[in-house]
Amino acid sequence: MSHLNTAPETKAAGADLALAFEDLRYTLENYRSTNEERLAGLEARQGVDPLTEEKLVRMDAALDDTMRRIDRLTLERARPALGQDGPRDPLTAEHKAAFVSYVRTGEAGGLKRLEAKALSAGSGPDGGYLAPATVEGEILRRLANVSPIRSLATVRTISSGTYKKAFSTTGPASGWVAETAARPQGSSPTLAELSFPAMELYAMPAATQTLLDDAIVDIDQWIAEEVESAFAEQEGAAFVAGDGVDKPKGFLAYPTIADASWSWGNIGVLNTGVAGAFPASNPADVLIDLVYALKAGYRQNASFVMNRKVQATVRKFKDANGHYLWQPPASAGAPATLLGFPLVEAEDMPNIATSAVSIAFGDFRRGYLVVDRAGVRILRDPYSSKPYVLFYTTKRVGGGIQDFAAIKGLKFAV
Repeated sequence: MSHLNTAPETKAAGADLALAFEDLRYTLENYRSTNEERLAGLEARQGVDPLTEEKLVRMDAALDDTMRRIDRLTLERARPALGQDGPRDPLTAEHKAAFVSYVRTGEAGGLKRLEAKALSAGSGPDGGYLAPATVEGEILRRLANVSPIRSLATVRTISSGTYKKAFSTTGPASGWVAETAARPQGSSPTLAELSFPAMELYAMPAATQTLLDDAIVDIDQWIAEEVESAFAEQEGAAFVAGDGVDKPKGFLAYPTIADASWSWGNIGVLNTGVAGAFPASNPADVLIDLVYALKAGYRQNASFVMNRKVQATVRKFKDANGHYLWQPPASAGAPATLLGFPLVEAEDMPNIATSAVSIAFGDFRRGYLVVDRAGVRILRDPYSSKPYVLFYTTKRVGGGIQDFAAIKGLKFAV
């Protein structure tokens, strides 16, 4: 539950954030010193001390918890207070007031009158009423912060059910020519039509009537907070591995092919050379190969994507000079880095296993497209789960690869 006065909470979040960074620094120092002990034991051929391994596992979990804490505190500190400045457009103000009345009491008369004035402000064929722009904007802003692939991808807002675009798979015909020379007619580029339908995503937060009757509760922010985690969890799974049936198509759902034989419509992958594992010697070399499998134009804005278990493995990798390849965030809101590139944690990426594509690297802004259909709809249901009031909240979202050359994968196979 959120209140209008958030200034003290913001100050507290700032103080807690500083403590969280201090915890991260301390834990990371201990983690690295423990890992040095483990490596020294291996080099001396004494084997690995089980207590040292157990300690590393606990520190891995502590690092993950601290990183999540930093992400949460950063989001809280950056969160704007809703409702401080009233909307200037009379129709928008009327819509907001009518929506709050509908959520608190179930009175839909105001929203129905708006439906007669402007179809975009009323009920749709699938039921419910459009939430005000402040609610929709807050939900999308929160999703951009907590949905890992959305934060990397290009996001388009559409008013229809499907977004279509043409893409040249060969690039435009071009060349040099003298000032007075005849311009040769170039060969026609090969075009592919990409289609991204928007599918329905829903969440159903519940509230007591007592909470709704509390005038100090910010209804806009309460709804955004309640649906944030549900939408982010579903989006995260779909953008990574969704099959495209009633959901977006994830980038790992497309066919994969050896990068040396890459062709349009496939994701190029490099093999680690070992089934279900990194190579025993110089394991970081395959990560370097993955980086340079991507063309320079894409590499400038590229990021690594993997889950926390895979990240725990690469945290132990060093370069030839003994420097760790994984580095913690340099500031609040910044990601950890691997080989100097941002590392984004996506829990829906596969664990390391035989033939699994457990690490992706690429320019996801150019490679993956998220499509949002404008409008978030909310249907109030006080009957299905008494004494709670349910709010059936829906938005339409789609996604898929728009440039197959922009994303590469690391496959744990021979």
